[in-house]
Amino acid sequence: MLIGCVSDTHLTGRPVPRSVLDAFEGTDLILHAGDILDMSVLEELSAVAETLAVRGNMDRGHTARSLPEKRVIDAGGFKIGLTHGSGSPFGIVGRVAAAFEGEGCDCIVFGHTHSATIKERDGVTFFNPGSPTDRIFARRNSVGLLELTDKVQARVVQLERGAQ
Repeated sequence: MLIGCVSDTHLTGRPVPRSVLDAFEGTDLILHAGDILDMSVLEELSAVAETLAVRGNMDRGHTARSLPEKRVIDAGGFKIGLTHGSGSPFGIVGRVAAAFEGEGCDCIVFGHTHSATIKERDGVTFFNPGSPTDRIFARRNSVGLLELTDKVQARVVQLERGAQ
C-alpha cells in the first residue's frame, strides 16, 4: 500500500500545486496533517486518492469545525496516527507521541514545523512530510510517501522549484 502525506499547504484561493498531485499519482490514500485553510484543497487531493485530514493550528471556520484534531487510521495492517502538532519545533516528536499514547500506532504523521522529518522512536516511525508551499522553515518544499509492506517505510519527496 502506498500513502501520500502532506501538511501545511496553507492555500487560500490557489489550487494545489501540480507537483503535489503528480507526486501522489498511484497512491492508495492521502493523509493531510493540517493547516489546510480551504476545504477545496481536500477536494483536489480526493480526485487523486481517498483523502483523510486533521485540522491544524491555522485552520479556521468551516475547515476547523469539519476536521478532528487527531485520528488513527488502519491501513495495510498498520495503525497510523495523524495530527498536526503544536508548539516549538523542539520536542515536537515527544508531544505528538504523547497525543497517541496507548493507541498502539506504528507510525505517526504530523506537520506544523514545515520541515521534513523521519525519526524512529520506540518502534514507531514519526513522519513529517514538510510543506509543499512554504519554505520559511525549510530549504525545499516537500511531501512524503509511506510504503506499507511488512514494515512502514517513509520517504520525503522534494519538489522541484518552479514546479508549483
